Amino acid sequence: MSKITTLEEAFIHELSDVYSAEKQLTKALPKLARAATNAKLSEAFTMHLEETQGQIERLDQLVEAHGLKLKRIKCLAMEGLVAEGADIIDEIEKGPVRDVMLIVGAQKAEHYEIATYGSLITLADQLGYKEAVKLLKETLAEEKQTDEKLNGLAISDVNREAIRANA
Repeated sequence: MSKITTLEEAFIHELSDVYSAEKQLTKALPKLARAATNAKLSEAFTMHLEETQGQIERLDQLVEAHGLKLKRIKCLAMEGLVAEGADIIDEIEKGPVRDVMLIVGAQKAEHYEIATYGSLITLADQLGYKEAVKLLKETLAEEKQTDEKLNGLAISDVNREAIRANA
């Protein structure tokens, strides 16, 4: 990590990090969709892929609106979360229990993104980046909705399927 000495440098670093995280998710989500047995879960991953692509476009808009330059860094946190997802796919037989674990992994990623976007909104607000605040709030709302959808899907369908499969 390069030396960060100003609030703006901290903002740019975190923005660069979440940009990397979103790019990594665009590669991981199709794999999750294929690995899911539950059709609603597979569809949720596919829908979130489209949303994630929109979130990357929003980050591009934000960077352009404020004349910022992102750093080329890799989000190590998301790299680890994506690796956990790959382990789930590799190690758990396709079926309801795998679906449960795919949701757990996806929610970990959502919570990471929610925390990151919340912090970015605070930094952008303090830096006076009004357009950034607006765009980041849109993405934060989407991330929270995705987390709620995953939770609802777990409660209404997937966890029950896993219980029935092991009864």
